[in-house]
Amino acid sequence: MYAMKYMNKQQCIERDEVRNVFRELEILQEIEHVFLVNLWYSFQDEEDMFMVVDLLLGGDLRYHLQQNVQFTEETVKLYICEMASALGYLRSQRIIHRDVKPDNILLDEQGHAHLTDFNIATIIRDGERATALAGTKPYMAPEIFHSFLNGGTGYSFEVDWWSLGVMAYELLRGWRPYDIHSNSPVESLVQLFSTVSVQYTTAWSKDMVALLRKLLTVNPEHRFSSLANVQTSSYLSNVDWDEICEKKVEPGFVPNKGRLHCDPTFELEEMILESRPLHKKKKRLAKNKSRDNSKDSSQSENDFLQECLEAIQQDFVIFNREKLKKSQDQMNESISPPETTDETETETESEHSNINMCSSVCSSTGSS
Repeated sequence: MYAMKYMNKQQCIERDEVRNVFRELEILQEIEHVFLVNLWYSFQDEEDMFMVVDLLLGGDLRYHLQQNVQFTEETVKLYICEMASALGYLRSQRIIHRDVKPDNILLDEQGHAHLTDFNIATIIRDGERATALAGTKPYMAPEIFHSFLNGGTGYSFEVDWWSLGVMAYELLRGWRPYDIHSNSPVESLVQLFSTVSVQYTTAWSKDMVALLRKLLTVNPEHRFSSLANVQTSSYLSNVDWDEICEKKVEPGFVPNKGRLHCDPTFELEEMILESRPLHKKKKRLAKNKSRDNSKDSSQSENDFLQECLEAIQQDFVIFNREKLKKSQDQMNESISPPETTDETETETESEHSNINMCSSVCSSTGSS
């Protein structure tokens, strides 16, 4: 089973969001990881663009925080490991997510964490730096605000690891390490990071505090900002990373399978407020065609909108991961070496195959 997200083309044009949607699709079509919400299909019709992704039924971490779930240190430790694995993979693909926060971490039915929403993610090439003021303020790293306010060299992958630290702190304590809100002026935030120290509770283990300190280091040059960095932490010294990537570590918090892990009132309001619901699309398109045929051809008030819609129709990339996987499998079969009758060689190849599978599971396995 999958989840489907659809975006109305006209609304995207009016909100100047087309570029973000296309960038998200471009990124998702090129990546796949066990702790990401992976894209499987993308397609379009006259009105909408569609994305079909992994179905995660455990709800997002923001919802569970709002339900006053008390996350244990061991549970948060696993989330840190799973998100570190995902961010390490994204870094290897030159991707900065820029919006790591509880709202964008979805749980599967077993309680494993998956990162979603690449709407403001960006790809940076060797030597490049990002400069845009992008993200959700309470989770944005100090260098993003500093770069926006004072210019300079911009920022890079380190910002996602700061966000991971903020999120981990919030899950453990129930509030964030800095009192930052969406309306906080950028100028005040730059000063805040230079004057306010993060307070850690004695209830947490010393090793957990040490890890959080390294993630929440204001200077990005001294911050933990890679999977290799995190793996050196004494707090994670006993972690079997192969078991993490294979989802063999049992989560401390498992969502109740008998409950809907979202706000049904909000979901109902979204359905009621939806101005162009999918179930009425066929009738609406037929009416629009009839109206278009009756229009005076001299009317040009919607020419710009029509040009934009045609551009989307032309530039949209249709994607089918299942078909792509079959094609890759067939290609691998066609170039595989001939079978050998030597038993020793066969056993050696089998062992080598198993080793490769384990070492690559974090970068090639889809979400469950």
